[in-house]
Amino acid sequence: MVKKIDEHGGYTAADITVLEGLEPVRKRPGMYIGGTGLEGLHHLIWEIFDNSRDEAMAGFCDRIEIALLPGNRVRVVDNGRGIPIEIHKQTKVSALETVMTTLHAGGKFGQGGYEVSGGLHGVGASVVNALSIFCAAEVHRDGGKFIQEYSKGKIKSKVKKVATSPLNGTIVTFEPDTEIFKEIKFDFKKIIEHMRQQAYLVKGLRISIIDAREYADKIEEAFWLDDLDLEAPSMTFYFEGGLLSLVKYYNQLQKPIHKNIFYVEKEVDKVFVEVALQYIDDISARTVAFANNIYNAEGGTHITGFKSALTRALNNFAKKNEWIKESEDNFTGEDVLEGLTAVVSVKMHEIQFEGQTKGKLGSPEARGAVETIFGEAFGAFLEENPEDAKLIINKILLAMRARKAAKAAKDSVLRKGALEGLMLPGKLADCQTRDPDEAELFIVEGDSAGGSGKQGRDRRTQAILPLKGKILNVEKARLDKMLASNEVKALVVAIGTSIGDNFDLTKLRYKKIIIATDADVDGAHIRTLLLTLFYRYFRPVVDAGNLYIAQPPLYKIKKGKEITYAFSDAEKEKLTKGVKVAETESEAIGEPEEEIEEGKEKGKIEGKREMKVHIQRYKGLGEMNPSELWETTMDPARRILKQVTIEDAKEADRTFDILMGSEVGPRKSFIQTNARLAEVDI
Repeated sequence: MVKKIDEHGGYTAADITVLEGLEPVRKRPGMYIGGTGLEGLHHLIWEIFDNSRDEAMAGFCDRIEIALLPGNRVRVVDNGRGIPIEIHKQTKVSALETVMTTLHAGGKFGQGGYEVSGGLHGVGASVVNALSIFCAAEVHRDGGKFIQEYSKGKIKSKVKKVATSPLNGTIVTFEPDTEIFKEIKFDFKKIIEHMRQQAYLVKGLRISIIDAREYADKIEEAFWLDDLDLEAPSMTFYFEGGLLSLVKYYNQLQKPIHKNIFYVEKEVDKVFVEVALQYIDDISARTVAFANNIYNAEGGTHITGFKSALTRALNNFAKKNEWIKESEDNFTGEDVLEGLTAVVSVKMHEIQFEGQTKGKLGSPEARGAVETIFGEAFGAFLEENPEDAKLIINKILLAMRARKAAKAAKDSVLRKGALEGLMLPGKLADCQTRDPDEAELFIVEGDSAGGSGKQGRDRRTQAILPLKGKILNVEKARLDKMLASNEVKALVVAIGTSIGDNFDLTKLRYKKIIIATDADVDGAHIRTLLLTLFYRYFRPVVDAGNLYIAQPPLYKIKKGKEITYAFSDAEKEKLTKGVKVAETESEAIGEPEEEIEEGKEKGKIEGKREMKVHIQRYKGLGEMNPSELWETTMDPARRILKQVTIEDAKEADRTFDILMGSEVGPRKSFIQTNARLAEVDI
């Protein structure tokens, strides 16, 4: 029997929680910065930088400095106008305090602050403030230096003038709160790469990054730390070429198809469009998107307009010059994107993003502006550069023929599988469960490891797929050649998602796909080949967090009857410190340590052997018996799995190009540069 409390079910005004000020940010930080991991941590820097960068885009700033300081603090400086400090009519407090402590407050709503900005809803500075245990805003304007400090979004004092100053600009210093961010570890290289990109996007803007974490002195009173000659690690970027320079940077390790880089910048209907592109000798596409200088990882309306105009312009040019006949198939979006490096940027006053992290542009007018400006300019480029146009069309014709050949090969494989009831490869030892959430697929190296895995696994939830040798390097192969490889074909069928146009993540048969290779050079190579395959053809599997790498132990340490496993050299040294090492396993069978100590006390140590340990170095999973493989690598309660993630897709793409691509020069340079960092197992 259900007891009725009242007609409203006891739901009254008392049940409504009101979060005041910046409390919503601290309650749900992921809504504002995407998460509280390292990505969210760095997002704090981007938010403050964006405010300074918007000053530059408005024409009031030409220099920005980001410095990492001791004590997990970050300092961002610009020589813009300085945040206003006078009393705000609506809030009755300083405009600076309003900006720093109030959500949805800033100079980006009306017509007087910024024509173009990357900020959304005025939450950037206040969000950073809310998530910092310490934050200080220092404003130089109107001949004075004004300061206000905060903690967890709340003011510690009123805005006060502390000195006179001939400068203009803003300095924001913040220290992330450890209650919000469990790990505070700023990545200097990551910051450099982000700022390099931003410098390309704003012509004439000087951006400096300084790692001053080891320099506690001399930094309090200076406006620009870059002028102090701290001898700290630093990097400065300044570019005049805009996106054209950025495409050159992206393609510096590639082989361009054509010499001239296409570039256009123009405004239509208050939308400023800038596009640069160049085709390279590759089968992958790289299309990078920005809206108001915010990187849009998921693209958006501007990319939709770009792709539409690109396909139309190339089809029109090819037909006009009889490269393809009217009766033939048109180039598809897939054809024209192959080997393309393109950067698309739009800047507009009223902008709509999907989500606070601004990963996707939603403004519909951006599509029309990009289609119009880019479509006309690229059509003219093809007409005015006939040699470049010929090389581009030949590249796309090759892509079209390859697409048709790949489709025929793929259809043959998949149609055959369908007619045979999607027969799984014979080498696959499948699991009993049909629930993907429970199922795991171990991809192992060779029949020996496959045999141990099949015997040691949990048959209900764990499947084993042994691969013979090194699979095809798909970075250098098209889909038709790829599907001709029996090892790749077996993996595609086992995973269940299909491939190419038919890819469907909902059909993934295993929610954990685990790469388990030997801990040697060959194993690392096979693992790299598999990662290349997943990155290029099963990227959604990686993005969804379904791909893992098993970490088998490097050593088996036997100490009397006790057996332990070490997963690194450091762990092995710790486990064997102060203990003699036996050359053979039989030597390691000695008296337990407690009995030795007891014998010493009673004077009965004669005949007792000192404890020794035997260390076995595992070279491959096949060396382990089934029980060892289970308890070290496959048992969910004890194993170590590393989830494969892609924090920076562009950098990952570039690395795969260097290490797995056809160009030898970049790979040689990479090896020479990084050889000293390698750990060689001799």
